[in-house]
Amino acid sequence: MCERSGGGDFLILRATGDDDYNPYIQKLCRLNSVATLILPDRAAAEDPFAAAAIRHAEAVFIAGGDQANYINFWMGTPVQRALNEAIARNIPIGGTSAGLAVQGEFIYSAQGDAPDGPDLNSAETLSNPFNPRVTIVHRFLENPLLQEVITDTHFSARNRLGRTLVFMARILQDGMARRVRDIAVDEGTAVLLEPDGMATVVGAGSAYFLQANRSPETCKANLPLTFRAIAVQSLRADERFNVLQWSSSEGVSYTLSVESGIIHSTLPGGAVYTDKNK
Repeated sequence: MCERSGGGDFLILRATGDDDYNPYIQKLCRLNSVATLILPDRAAAEDPFAAAAIRHAEAVFIAGGDQANYINFWMGTPVQRALNEAIARNIPIGGTSAGLAVQGEFIYSAQGDAPDGPDLNSAETLSNPFNPRVTIVHRFLENPLLQEVITDTHFSARNRLGRTLVFMARILQDGMARRVRDIAVDEGTAVLLEPDGMATVVGAGSAYFLQANRSPETCKANLPLTFRAIAVQSLRADERFNVLQWSSSEGVSYTLSVESGIIHSTLPGGAVYTDKNK
């Protein structure tokens, strides 16, 4: 992102916290400026200064935290419009944790979660895909490369495979899309997505590119999920994936299916997750 900014003005956006990203980025990059803008409510996001700061930035990074704040405070405000204008101008937009979770067309909005409460986990979603905490919104950011895509973070460390599959199933079941894709990223790992649609994985872990073209067989309240034929491509550092073609000649390809809340894989080992696991 430093390189893509052209050495210009680098802006960090967050809803809570402080400016501790500033010295970190200043050490990494030769930039004209580094600034943090904290927008903790809708009134702040309606302030003309906020949108103006985004419009003057050459790179925008959305910090971690709680993505419900970004949806509740920024969606439908000049901040959201300025971010989408920046995307249209090819300004690089990145994010970590919650800031990554809002990058795709579809977003797990975490609006049903209690502040500082436990994460929505795979066990409670696989056993009941209509758990009231499964809240999905779409088109916060309008990146043409991430249409039909939902993103998830802390993927392996927090055992989020099951809940990711439930998100995908709900998007199809609720008629939000006829096809859904997912980019799930491990901690300490990033996906660098270029304007031509080529993505490169960097860092210590893996990134997972999932796709489902068929509606789930069973996706009802208080019944375990049955959802089949989810294609997965798992990539590690320096491996590349074409998001426009949704394909890669690198990494590991396999298929997942969920049978009554139990995930099966064509990888060696078969069943990889059940609704009894945390």
